[in-house]
Amino acid sequence: MSSSEQQQEIGLYCAYGALMTMAFVPIYTGSIASLGGMKRPENATKRKKTDSPLEDSEDEDEGITESLSSSDAWMFPVMGSIVLFSLYMLFRYLDTEILNYLITGYFSLMGCAAVAKTGFMITKKVIPVNLLKSYVSKYRLTLSRQGKRLSHVSFTVVHFMLLGASVLLTAYYSMTKNWIASNIFGLSFSINAIQLLSLDSFKTGMILLSGLFFYDIFWVFGTEVMVSVAKNFDAPIKVIWPRDIIGYLLDTGKSEYGFTMLGLGDIVIPGIFVALCLRFDRHMSWEREPKGEFRSTKFTKPYFTACAFAYILGLATTMFVMHVFHAAQPALLYLSPACILSVLITAAVRGELKDLFAYTTEEEKEEEKDEKDANKKSKKKEITEEIETKEHEQVVEETSEAQATEDGDDEGEEEDYVAVDKSESPKGGKKKKGGKGGRKKK
Repeated sequence: MSSSEQQQEIGLYCAYGALMTMAFVPIYTGSIASLGGMKRPENATKRKKTDSPLEDSEDEDEGITESLSSSDAWMFPVMGSIVLFSLYMLFRYLDTEILNYLITGYFSLMGCAAVAKTGFMITKKVIPVNLLKSYVSKYRLTLSRQGKRLSHVSFTVVHFMLLGASVLLTAYYSMTKNWIASNIFGLSFSINAIQLLSLDSFKTGMILLSGLFFYDIFWVFGTEVMVSVAKNFDAPIKVIWPRDIIGYLLDTGKSEYGFTMLGLGDIVIPGIFVALCLRFDRHMSWEREPKGEFRSTKFTKPYFTACAFAYILGLATTMFVMHVFHAAQPALLYLSPACILSVLITAAVRGELKDLFAYTTEEEKEEEKDEKDANKKSKKKEITEEIETKEHEQVVEETSEAQATEDGDDEGEEEDYVAVDKSESPKGGKKKKGGKGGRKKK
């Protein structure tokens, strides 16, 4: 093997390692950030107010914005197939350059917000609170009506600095399509998606991963659609790395070096399942020992660790097969079984299968609770009124029967009295027997 071939081989291994790193970092970061969306239990103390101007204590109990249910999981591969095939047809029959201009404009706007939000998240963790207190002031814009606050927005100069930096990065990417800028957008999209998207249960997660398992196999092995769209779709929906990073850095001839790529779907879809495992770990840990700060990350993480390790192993298997056969591989073919089996095996070993499938993150909305309570009260009132009505009818019926009996006795006595009167008349009529024992006049 020549020195050039050895260099390319080393560069390819570096590419695999870079892709695995760029896949795991957003999964870990997004999973940790998703803990902030968990509903604080009633027996958990509220988080202490921080002096950092970048923190807003009123946002503590903000829930996860989007939650996928079982019905969504069933439809996900179907909708994904429709979108994928539609893109394939558009790229095949329309001008690719014009389509990519439109796509670039859309993803530039979305990416600008994603990069700013991710940068803000990193800034809060990296910059010391004391430094922020000394140099950063906090401002608040409040929207109110007749003295009642409707909404508020807190911001600092850091927000504007990060927004300005993301705008400059967006402009740079739009003009140059630089692969590093593209990766920054892709990583930001992944972190925000894993943080904000939630699976409502492990059942939903397993349905989703199983459906996309067959989806990936069909569109990669069965057709050219997936590979064709990935090559023509010039947008930050994937993370890429040069196959020969050494040659790329030493030579400016970028066109001579290919790129390895990993789609964001292979990061986000397993990533939200890994994040669910972390939230389940937090739930089980709190159930066993409800002490300390609920949003702390200092708790045992058996399911998160097992699923994250299985993801890395599955991704490594994907790259090994791709390297051996020199052909594109559907990553979910290996990632879906790895993630599902790791969770099931961990639960079986720990004897927590029942708890695993009973766990849900879906919270009832206040309107639904109020509606259910109103329905219960209405049904209870109807039952009470029905019982009272029946009791009233029964009382009326018994009263009527008693009255009818008394009226019958009175009629009998009156009839007997008349009969006696007739028998004692001067004309000497015959005596008539009464119904209930006649009374004779002496």
